[in-house]
Amino acid sequence: MTREEIRAAVLDAIVAVVPGTRQSDIKDETPIRDQLDMDSMDFINFVVELDERLAVAVPESDYGRLATVNGCIEYLARTLAGGPPPVGSGPAGS
Repeated sequence: MTREEIRAAVLDAIVAVVPGTRQSDIKDETPIRDQLDMDSMDFINFVVELDERLAVAVPESDYGRLATVNGCIEYLARTLAGGPPPVGSGPAGS
């Protein structure tokens, strides 16, 4: 899976959880929760959406690595490729 395909899946998952959000308005470097005013339940639903779309189970200890779209792409690209998740891509447990 390409990084662009992963990005599309991440954006689709965000829109599924936060209806009315336009993909073009989502910034890749800004924390997702901050820019979309997501609460904890929204974020968990986002992680579930990613699991359903990409068949990737993200442990709770890695949620912080999914803080931004770019962080999601990096984490998911490595996970889908079978490698270790990136180190230092975000605070664990957020």
